[in-house]
Formats: sequence, C-alpha cells, structure tokens
Amino acid sequence: MIDPLAQIVTLLEPRAPRSKISSGAGRWKVRRAEAARPFYCAVLEGACRIAPAGGETILLEAGDFILIPSADDFEMQSLAETGTEHVVAMPTLLPNGDYRVGETSGPPEVRMLIGYCEFSSPDAKLLISLLPCYVWVKGRPRFTTLLQLLLEEVSARRPAHEIVTMRLLDILFIEALRAQSETQDARGLLQGLADERVSIALRRIHGDLAEHWTVPRLANEAGVSRSAFFERFKRILGMSPMEYVLAWRMAVAKDLLRRRKQTIGDVALRIGYSSASTFSIAFTRHVGIPPSVYARQ
Repeated sequence: MIDPLAQIVTLLEPRAPRSKISSGAGRWKVRRAEAARPFYCAVLEGACRIAPAGGETILLEAGDFILIPSADDFEMQSLAETGTEHVVAMPTLLPNGDYRVGETSGPPEVRMLIGYCEFSSPDAKLLISLLPCYVWVKGRPRFTTLLQLLLEEVSARRPAHEIVTMRLLDILFIEALRAQSETQDARGLLQGLADERVSIALRRIHGDLAEHWTVPRLANEAGVSRSAFFERFKRILGMSPMEYVLAWRMAVAKDLLRRRKQTIGDVALRIGYSSASTFSIAFTRHVGIPPSVYARQ
C-alpha cells in the first residue's frame, strides 16, 4: 500500500539550490521575512536559538535539525541576549568559506548548515498545508550520518552533486517528518498518520485513488461511525474527507499530466473518474483550465 507521507514528499519534488555553512560568534540576531520559502537548518557545532513565526523560541543544539516548510517570518540569534544593535544586515564571508554573523574574529560559537529549498510541485501550497508549521528533530543518531553526507555534497560539489543533494534531502525530509509524527506535537497529515482510525482512511485513499470513495465507505474502513469519522478527519486534517480526496486526486492528475506519459482518459481512470469527459469537467472546475491545456503548458 502506498505511504501517504512518502508520496507527498515525492510530489513536492524538493531541491536545494541554495545551501551554505554559516557560523556565529558573540551577540547576533538574524531576521528573515521570506516569500514562504522552505527553510532548513542543521546545527553542526554549538547552539543558537530560533523563533518560527507564531511559535515559541527553540534552543537548537549540535545534531538538531529544523525544517520550516513555509518560512514567512522567523528569527535566529545567539544564546546571549541581543538588542536591535545586534541585528545582522549581511553575513561576512570568511576565508574558509563560512558565512559569519556576529564577531568575525575568533572561533565560532555555533556552526550550521542552512539553506532554502524549492518545491517544484504546482500543488506545493496544498501539500505544505498538510504539514506542520515547523518540524524540529532532536537527538536522532540517524541524522548525524545524513547531515554529514549532505554537508560533504554541499562543500565538495562533485559531479552530479545536485542529484545526490536532492536524494539526500528527500531522505532527510522523510526522516524528519517521520520522527515528528512519532511525537505528541504532530499536526495535520502527520497527526492523521499517527491516528489509528484516520491513518487507515488516508492509506486507503492514497493506495487506491481509482476507488469510488465516499464518507460512509471510508468510515467503514476506519471502523467508526460516519459522523465520528467525518468530525475526526476534519479536525485533524483541516478539511473534510471528500475535500481531501478531491484535492489529492487533482494533485496526482497534475503530476501525471506534466509527465505526459498517459492520455487524459488514462489519467481519469487512474484517479477514479469513469471517463475523460467527467474528469475534464472536474479538473477544469478545480484548476481553472482543461487538462488538455494544462498538459500543453
């Protein structure tokens, strides 16, 4: 059966075109107001603090990893108290290739691998909405190996390093999201996958989109009453079961149309529509243009 989490990460198509080693010393603070770009940070040495938008300040220590799927606004700063005079306008490039914030001389008090990702999926907004505001992984030994490999690829830039970096990010994201789903702080899809009833429905939906899914059928699969299932699913995922089914069908349809390996009729059957015409009507209503036009674009 298809794993919803792995499928979502695959459809997101993450790339990491901008990664760098950043270090800090003394008192410093960095403020970022981005256009909802995915941001990640892996602490290699030392410690610092980060405050995602709408969240509490987090202490990041060596071996910690944080992913902010939609980084609209956040702050990073030294452990020492800072004021407005310590806000860094632009980091300094050191002779060793690190970007330094704070004092440029002396050993670093924190060293990090940071970067912004890009999600190639046209449904990135939908997929990101199913993820938590941030994913924080702490004290996971498996991350040490993954981060070291990623650091080597970013630093050495050997042949095909972009492909290797993408694959490592795929694994890193899945590991981070999987680790988050095992905590009590899980939200959205991760909480749904951790819920013994909702997870059954999610895996059935993702495993067979061609099925004629209805709320009663999904509730029966989950082993709860229709009303209890509907309320539980919507509370956890933030949308009704059938809204989720439709959104996911259209996300998969877009991906298949972009690859141009199947006809519109084949795509229709694969995601649960009886004919190309009924699929075209639903796709046009949801996306705004017919699937034939979408495929050409």
